[in-house]
Amino acid sequence: MLKIVGLVLLVLLVVVGVVLALATMKPATFIIERSTTIQAPADKVFALLSDFRQWGQWSPWEQKDPAMQRTFGATSAGLGATYAWVGNKDVGQGSMAITAAAPATRVVIALDFVKPFEAKNQVVFDLSPEGAQTRVNWAMSGDNNFIGKLMQVFMSMDAMVGRDFESGLAKLKAAAER
Repeated sequence: MLKIVGLVLLVLLVVVGVVLALATMKPATFIIERSTTIQAPADKVFALLSDFRQWGQWSPWEQKDPAMQRTFGATSAGLGATYAWVGNKDVGQGSMAITAAAPATRVVIALDFVKPFEAKNQVVFDLSPEGAQTRVNWAMSGDNNFIGKLMQVFMSMDAMVGRDFESGLAKLKAAAER
């Protein structure tokens, strides 16, 4: 009986060791990106991205918790605009601040999560006019701490968050093309 318990503990120790080793091999930073082309001028798309009060039209997280508590800062659009939320397990808790806004070209946001885990990320929306259309690239990047690396052993953050980006871009497209 002691042999079996010892063998089980040894196997468990090896599995834990392998998982920890795999986690240490994950990159120290991450980036998630998705793009789409919208049949609307860049200034119209920019208006939807650079005003937090417009995010309800297209943000994929807005529909995940209709009861989410939202707080807008004194400024909700353009450079210095802020937005905070507290929601269910699907949206968590956090805040955003627009740190750069180049009209019809780029919006940069400092994104701070509090729950379900703390993280500080940067979100960048780049807009490229292509005739009557606008190419939109949505990227999020940040540091990958050990817990993040450990989670990536079991799931793909790019696939998980990327689906939300794709949904958001489809809704942004629909809102801008109205």
